[in-house]
This record gives sequence, structure tokens and C-alpha cells, in this order.
Amino acid sequence: QVQLVESGGGLVQAGGSLRLSCVASGRTLIRYAMGWFRQAPGKEREFVAAISWSGSGTYYADSVKGRFTISRDNAKNTVYMQMNNLNTEDTAVYYCAAAPSGISTPLGNYDYWGQGTQVTVSS
Repeated sequence: QVQLVESGGGLVQAGGSLRLSCVASGRTLIRYAMGWFRQAPGKEREFVAAISWSGSGTYYADSVKGRFTISRDNAKNTVYMQMNNLNTEDTAVYYCAAAPSGISTPLGNYDYWGQGTQVTVSS
């Protein structure tokens, strides 16, 4: 069993930056691909970014490409997402998730989920 806890969310003005963290416990994240997803009010949860277990491969949704960067530190069992040039459309609850397979976008491929951290971007 893997427990995931996100942190780093908050209120930021448009154009600002935030760095989200996701710490895992219960089992090492090695061999798990990790992903970040988000869910805005009234919308479905959507894929944002993913990283391979080694950190050598990453994949981003078009909406965040060039602004968000996913990374991981397996020694710390932690995954990060640096979010720059935020805009109001980035407002959502952000979730990290772990998949036993490689990088993927479908929610169903991820076995473990955190509780989420709120990101609010004001105009």
C-alpha cells in the first residue's frame, strides 16, 4: 500500500509560481511512474503531467507544456511539480498518483492517489 500526501498549494496571482510536492509512504516509489492530475469545479479530473520511475521520461498535457515541470527524488520518495506563469484556468485541486506501469495518461492506470491540494489563481 502506498500513501501519498500532496502539499504546496495555495493562492497566487496570475503570472505567479507554485511548487507542489507529493510525499509517499508505505512503499518506495521506485518502479512506479508518477502523475499529477487536476480537477476544477464542475469538471472531470484531467491529466497534467507524468514522470517515469527513473525520472528520465516526462509527458505533459498541452495546456501546461512549457509552464509546468515534473520531477522526482526517489531517495526522498517525493515527486514535485514546478508551476510557472499560472493563469486562472489552472485553478483546481491537484492530485498526485502512482502507476505500477510506465508513463500514462488515463486515470484508471493509476493505483494510488493522494487527497489533493488546492491551487487558486486570481486575476
